[in-house]
Amino acid sequence: MTTTSESVTTPTATEAAAPQPQAPRPASGTRVDVPALQRMLLGRWPEERAEARRMVAEHPELWKQEGITKEEHREIALAQMKQMVPYGHVLRAFPERLGGRAQAGANLVGFEELVAADPSLQIKAGVQWGLFGSAILHLGTEEQQDRLLPGAMDLSVPGAFAMTETGHGSDVASIGTTATYDPETEEFVLNTPFRGAWKQYLGNAAKHGVAATVFAQLVTNGVDHGVHCFYVPIRDPQTMEFLPGVGGEDDGQKGGLNGIDNGKLHFTNVRVPRQDLLARYGQVAPDGTYTSSIDSPGRRFFTMLGALVQGRVSLDGAAITAAKIGLAIATKYADQRRQFSPSAGADELTLLDYATHRRRLFPRIAEAYAMHFAHDELLDLFDAVFSGREDTPAMREDLETTAAALKATSTWYSLDTLQECREACGGAGFLSENRFTGLRADLDIYATFEGDNHVLLQLAAKRLVGDYGKRMAKVAKSPGGMATIVAGQAKDAVLHKLPLKRLGQTVADGGRARSAGRLLDAEVQRELIAGRFEGMVASTAMGMRPALKADSIRAQEIFDDNQVNLIGSAAAWAELVRWDAFTKAIGKVSDADTRKVLTLLRDIYGLTTIERHLDWHLTNGRLSTGRAKAVTSTIDRLLKQLRPHVLDVIDAWGFTQEHLRAPIADGSEKVRQDEAAAYYRELRASGTAPISEKELRKREARGA
Repeated sequence: MTTTSESVTTPTATEAAAPQPQAPRPASGTRVDVPALQRMLLGRWPEERAEARRMVAEHPELWKQEGITKEEHREIALAQMKQMVPYGHVLRAFPERLGGRAQAGANLVGFEELVAADPSLQIKAGVQWGLFGSAILHLGTEEQQDRLLPGAMDLSVPGAFAMTETGHGSDVASIGTTATYDPETEEFVLNTPFRGAWKQYLGNAAKHGVAATVFAQLVTNGVDHGVHCFYVPIRDPQTMEFLPGVGGEDDGQKGGLNGIDNGKLHFTNVRVPRQDLLARYGQVAPDGTYTSSIDSPGRRFFTMLGALVQGRVSLDGAAITAAKIGLAIATKYADQRRQFSPSAGADELTLLDYATHRRRLFPRIAEAYAMHFAHDELLDLFDAVFSGREDTPAMREDLETTAAALKATSTWYSLDTLQECREACGGAGFLSENRFTGLRADLDIYATFEGDNHVLLQLAAKRLVGDYGKRMAKVAKSPGGMATIVAGQAKDAVLHKLPLKRLGQTVADGGRARSAGRLLDAEVQRELIAGRFEGMVASTAMGMRPALKADSIRAQEIFDDNQVNLIGSAAAWAELVRWDAFTKAIGKVSDADTRKVLTLLRDIYGLTTIERHLDWHLTNGRLSTGRAKAVTSTIDRLLKQLRPHVLDVIDAWGFTQEHLRAPIADGSEKVRQDEAAAYYRELRASGTAPISEKELRKREARGA
């Protein structure tokens, strides 16, 4: 591995987007400009993304080694991180005065690409620099940053991020660990008072960590001021033994990410100096007086946790990248792998020439594009907030809502996609060398990293429903407001729930052919996708409205009755965000052919999203039965149209064989297929080929 950043040549965006071999030009003449599309997909920070990809491609020592023990994997991952420190890109987010570059968005771009090397390396790096280091950066004062960050940055102080507890995962506000201030010594006394308060699942806790950022309930002068973060040494850096009062356990073998030494930590009367309370949002004076620039305890709590939202943003990007790798491997293999001949003597068909196989892979490719463009917008939002350019409460709330909804849905998508890719490659997909099983095992925990996905969707949905409620309250206060709301609800019922509407729609469609054409209208697609989201939010808001005046027990019952629909509305919003981002991106493409193929992909994404929820559209009267049938037939037609271009849109992702590293995707399958075809051609030409029993019986029958 290169040990000095100066000796590494940073590729330009143009070099990173070098032309890839393209499939023969389709009969229609439409051709994707792959180099230009590659450059577009590199996004706002093309040089930084290209640099990270080049690092992964050119340094095999960073690649995951299958079949090694967790002990070996842990040491390799730590050594890899030490090698990356001089490279510099892992330190981009930190202040320039400390050797960083103060580039929040560019930092995440590089981090996301590490999943192509080894997800264990990516997440261990995320623990060190994205959690432990970022807690100091975003929750500490400038003095604390100057004192504590250098060790976190250069890895001389490997650290753990001690937030999650055995008894409280996503409910951080209820954690049991306490930090009680002692004014006589000007120290906090840190305790995990019961087993459920032990810190759990912490990267670097089992073996490598020598310090931790520990979240605890801050108690001073008999008042609990809620969750705050403390910098706590946990091991002697020379002996690597736990310091007095600190204990822990190794979580052992896991379902994936075994290069990370996850473990538990517990504390018994551990003394933490007052100056090691990370004090950006809350301070304690020597006499124990607590002060904060944020008066509301609730807003203070969410502000502190919001400072760590980058984990959710980066997981969204990493999950999409992992899914792209899986799709690239599976698609390249399916373009070469042949199975079943349509007639005697004819070549066997490639897997991609089967409608079922196209159905398995192509909609996921389209969704990957939609997710990519939405993630680019999320990165822009993150950078706007964390660069300080637009760091307002409203922008932070937008960032938290978007990151929660996108991370939850993209990590589920990635797991589902990797499994489908594995199955689509048959037995070859089950071999570790082809990466599906390892990637899926490593990505499995992403669904609960940085908050369980259901909890994140609930967080996002509460914001969406709350915004709807505020809009309705504003309308209700206006002259004739309630009458307007009631009239609007009545109109919706008439338009979308009565048989007359469905009949009218069928007549307007003029049959399936015309209805299919209307489905390719961008406005129609958006109306259906947005209409579902808005309908779900409205029904949830109205269903939960009685809780405003109910007692706490009844309010919880009302919430429980609406929770499933609440969470579903956030997922529906994420689908709309992605459709909008995809459509906006298409508008920026100048090449007509490329724009045509991207529109094809967008339509596939839009229609498969609608098809996924046909039950809702039908039961709510948003689609007629005829148009619902046309959705599926239209998708199948579009998938066939995508077939000649699918390798181009895969190649535009910019992954080389050094990123994919799967034998079934390196072209060797085509060599095997060509060898087999040549063998049978020569055999037939020689006249010595045996005939089948079936052919023999035909000849005998003719002779009789």
